[in-house]
Amino acid sequence: MKLVRLLPLFCVFGAAMILGQSSKDTFRVPLGLTPILWPKDNPYSAEKVNLGRLLYYDKRLSADNSVSCASCHAPDKGFTDQLPVSVGIRGQKGGMSAPTVINRGYGMLQFWDGRANSLEAQAVGPIANPIEMGHTHDGVVRSLQQIAGYRQLFKAAFGTDEITIDRVGKAIATFERTVVSGNAPYDKYRAGNKSALSATQVRGLNVYFNKAKCDACHEGPNFTLNSFHNLGIGTQKANPDAGRFAVTKNPADWGAFKTPTLREIAHTAPYMHDGSLATLDDVVDFYDKGGIKNKNLDENMKPLNLTAQEKKDLVAFLHSLNGEGWQHLKAPESFPQ
Repeated sequence: MKLVRLLPLFCVFGAAMILGQSSKDTFRVPLGLTPILWPKDNPYSAEKVNLGRLLYYDKRLSADNSVSCASCHAPDKGFTDQLPVSVGIRGQKGGMSAPTVINRGYGMLQFWDGRANSLEAQAVGPIANPIEMGHTHDGVVRSLQQIAGYRQLFKAAFGTDEITIDRVGKAIATFERTVVSGNAPYDKYRAGNKSALSATQVRGLNVYFNKAKCDACHEGPNFTLNSFHNLGIGTQKANPDAGRFAVTKNPADWGAFKTPTLREIAHTAPYMHDGSLATLDDVVDFYDKGGIKNKNLDENMKPLNLTAQEKKDLVAFLHSLNGEGWQHLKAPESFPQ
């Protein structure tokens, strides 16, 4: 059974998964996840998480005080906006579906095309994007410097009240690394509770690992290798998005996009980088057909020939990846003044 490919990961990190602790014993993660690897130049602190949470939800980081990080990555929507493409400042629409923040602390390259090499870099990108938050980095720093309450919080988090865009990114990224999901029925099943999955979900597990071989890309504790693949999505359009190619200029990366986590996948519709697939049933049908043929179609994209029952079982298994660790996160009742 191909499931054994995951066993070494669970054995190596077994103690960490059960205890759910980071390498510095400062942040507990749910069963099934590996410890958060905090950057050396941005270690965990509760003060930094508190500051980052406020910045994440504060619409004053946008040019007209209308948009925050949470506008496109909302907790009650699985830390997405559940829209095909996101809407930014002045109602402008982007070209991408907002990926979930959940478990992004387990990936290095950020955005669908991987153009940001850290969560810190990603956190400040939308601030200066004219479609998203429409501000400038210098402008948002000046705005925050005028808020006495924020100066106090930056001092608590970083030792001095100096406010820089680098510190803004570090605070937001620290908060985002605490947005995690684990202890799902699948994790409990792997830990020995064989009643954690229904008979349908167990059949779906076998389809996932053995027939469909979804773990060729969605592997490991976070159900993604954080790599880039061309599925054919959008390649049939008149002006298709170049995807990873726009960053690397490598022809082999044309049309390739980052493989997202499957954790909480039932809460983060619609799917694919352009939000073009509305339901998990649509996603399974898409993969069953082998994607959309194009010059760079990934070699793993081949017709699966799943039966109707196998499709239902697979979707049921994907629902078993809904866990816990993020549902308690809510917007602040007030902001620094």
